[in-house]
Amino acid sequence: MSLDWLDQQVTTRAFAWRLEREDGVAFGFVSHDRDVSIDDFTYRAAPGMVPSTIALTDDLDYNNVEVEGVMTSAAITESDLLSGRWNGARLEILLIDWANPENEIVHLISGEFSEVVQSENRFRVEMLGPTSALDEPVAPLTSPSCRADFGGKGCKISLHRHQQHCILAAVDGDGLEFEALAGEAALYGFGELRWLTGENCGLSFAIMSGSGNHILLADQPRGEVKSGDRALLTAGCNKMFATCRDRFNNVVNFRGEPHLPGNDLLTRYPGA
Repeated sequence: MSLDWLDQQVTTRAFAWRLEREDGVAFGFVSHDRDVSIDDFTYRAAPGMVPSTIALTDDLDYNNVEVEGVMTSAAITESDLLSGRWNGARLEILLIDWANPENEIVHLISGEFSEVVQSENRFRVEMLGPTSALDEPVAPLTSPSCRADFGGKGCKISLHRHQQHCILAAVDGDGLEFEALAGEAALYGFGELRWLTGENCGLSFAIMSGSGNHILLADQPRGEVKSGDRALLTAGCNKMFATCRDRFNNVVNFRGEPHLPGNDLLTRYPGA
C-alpha cells in the first residue's frame, strides 16, 4: 500500500479520531458525511470536527494540535465527563481515504487526556504527548516516605492479598458501611475503592480513612450509591517506614530514606 491517494486531482481525504477510555470503551469519528469502517472499527460521521492546525516536527517538542467544533454522540455524556470516565483516555488523529478506507493511513498525532475540567458550559482537556514522560526527574529525590506506588513494580507487593470484594450495606452521610470488613476498615485507609456495579461501575476513588466497618472517600461519587452495590476494596499504605516494616514486612523494597538527616541538622548547635 502507498499514499498515492493524497496526490489525486479530486481529494477523498478525511480526518478521523479514535478515542479509547481506560476501561477499554472506544469511539471513532470522521470528518465526513458518512460512516467509515477501517479494520472492522466504525468511525461515525461528524463533519463538524475539523482540526484547525497540526504541526509535525522531528524534534522533542510536543506536536501541538487545536481542535474546533462540536462532538455529538449519545455515548459521550456530561455525567461521564464529570465523573472522570474520560480522564486518561487515549486520542489518535488520523488522515484517511474515505473512498477507499483500506488505503494506507497517515497517523498525525496521538496522546492521552489529562483530567477533564468544566469551564462554564464547555469541557476542556489537556492532551499529553509521548514526550511528556521526559518531564519527569531523571533521578528520584530523597524522601523519608516511600516513593513507590503500593503494589507497583517498586513495591513488589501482590495486591490480590490485600483486596476484598464487598457489598455496600448502607450509606451513612459521607461514609460507606461494608459489613464484610469485620471492623478492619482502618486497613483500607489511603487505599482505593472501585465500584463493580451501580451507576458508578468502573470508577475508582481514593479512600481517605476507615474505622470499624465504615470508610470515607476523598471524593464523593457523582452517581447515586445504593445499598447492594458491589465494590472492590484495596488496602492502603501511608508510605511510612514503620508501616512497611510492621504491617507488610516489606522493608527490603522500601523506596525511601527514613534515617537521612533533614535540613534541621544545619541549624543545630551545641546546647540547643
